[in-house]
Amino acid sequence: MAVDDLGNDVDVPDTVGRVVSIVPSLTEAVAATAPGLLVGVTDWCTHPGDLDAARIRGTKNPDVDAIVALRPDLVVANQEENRVPDLDALRAAGVPVYVTDIRTLDDAFGSLARMLAACRLDRPAWLDEAEGAWAAVPVPARRRRAVIPIWRKPWMAVGSDTFTGALLARLGVDNVLAEDPERYPRFDPAALPPHDLAVLPDEPYLFTADDGPEAFPDVPSALVSGRLLTWYGPSLTEAARVLPAALAG
Repeated sequence: MAVDDLGNDVDVPDTVGRVVSIVPSLTEAVAATAPGLLVGVTDWCTHPGDLDAARIRGTKNPDVDAIVALRPDLVVANQEENRVPDLDALRAAGVPVYVTDIRTLDDAFGSLARMLAACRLDRPAWLDEAEGAWAAVPVPARRRRAVIPIWRKPWMAVGSDTFTGALLARLGVDNVLAEDPERYPRFDPAALPPHDLAVLPDEPYLFTADDGPEAFPDVPSALVSGRLLTWYGPSLTEAARVLPAALAG
């Protein structure tokens, strides 16, 4: 028996040999720890690149019947990424479901360790490396205020209580929409609170030098990897090493 981040008891067998992940970050975390354990992943699970597992559609529309047919010992999911009706349908079919809830860097390190333990795996070296990499990031000498768009047509951005906002805050970049009641609100670029930076990731919307910065002409734009900004898992090590310089310009 394991207890997930939402306090749910999860009836995990003593030996776990078949795992389905319906979150790209968790897919990468499991694959980096125990290659071959994953038997099913979403269409959006792009890391590692040589992943050999059945594809079961997306995070918001997983093929529940296909997942059940894979006979997983455990499905790993996330409170934000996945829908309750899908998780309930898996549970009703007798599939154990472990749900993570990750909103800060500290959440990430603790939650990933617990999730991997639920998979009956030892704490991996990559998790220690990631935690150490972030501990080594110096306290920022100055703070900036940024808008972090995630979509346009309509414009949407990172709002309150998000992992992305917490990660950027650790790097000295405060989200100007952090007090919005929505986690991913719509916004008007011409009606933003005072800010001095636009952080433009390449996912879920692919912002580029020619598509995005022109909407924020009065401030510099930082084009960054969406994976490094939003994923929690082995990519956290690279994020700690790459993002400070990417945001410094």
